[in-house]
Amino acid sequence: MKKILKLIVIFMIVGIFAFGSTANIASFNTLHLGWKNDHSQEKIEGIAGIISLFDLAGIQEVMKKDAVKKLTNELKAQTGVEWRYHISPYAVGSRKYREYFAYIYRTDRVKLLKKGEFYPEEDRGKSFIREPYGAKFQIGEFEFTYILVHSIFGDKKTERQLEAMQMTDVYDWFKEEYDRENKKNIVIIGGDFNIPSYDHAFSGFLKHSDLIVDAIPPNQKTTIGKNGLVSSYDHIFYPYELMKGWYTGRSGVVDFTDNNHREIRKIISDHLPVFIEVNMAKDQEE
Repeated sequence: MKKILKLIVIFMIVGIFAFGSTANIASFNTLHLGWKNDHSQEKIEGIAGIISLFDLAGIQEVMKKDAVKKLTNELKAQTGVEWRYHISPYAVGSRKYREYFAYIYRTDRVKLLKKGEFYPEEDRGKSFIREPYGAKFQIGEFEFTYILVHSIFGDKKTERQLEAMQMTDVYDWFKEEYDRENKKNIVIIGGDFNIPSYDHAFSGFLKHSDLIVDAIPPNQKTTIGKNGLVSSYDHIFYPYELMKGWYTGRSGVVDFTDNNHREIRKIISDHLPVFIEVNMAKDQEE
């Protein structure tokens, strides 16, 4: 465990000194954050060290609101800068299992412009086990809506595919209804989709007129098995044309496992964070 925490601290130090005119936006499935076990404090410390690499992190699998508060306080303690969080007003899921969505961000670099809303399903029928949640942020001059998704795993792959097929509607609603005053609203969708982005279920979404692209390479594994990385489930989708001048072209995963896969998934998470880097002022050369 000490080796793992030492490795994460190294990542944390790199993150603190890596900031400039660009910023990193991440998505991270934190694996039952808030459930108590023998490694609860180590989990908070480890996740804080990882999130400190980013300016804004959207997190899934938040089980207790208080855990996000503890995580934010740990980030302040580790980095010496101010962090805040925004969490969904209630948990979503099934009767037996429910999660919150949350965002954690550096206040010196990120502003929450508009509190989040869930994708409304009352007039559309129940499409999601956990309705996607989105909030509006500003990083430098870059304003955008960031939607978080944690798709069903279910008993069959078709259940996941059915949710993926609804992403066009989710994107359009947040672009057109959530922020009606902004005609050029930039919408980014991040999360754990439980299927790779090359699955045919995303084909309609990726043919959107805004030219939606997954920032994470299609074969990049993002989940942690007992003996290595296994599945390509975590994605960050962005509109190619609208992001010209904002997206730096840099994105990917942060692999903090150091080949300790079995221990990492037990103590920290069974997912790697994925991220996209943006310019804080639009690059006019684009």
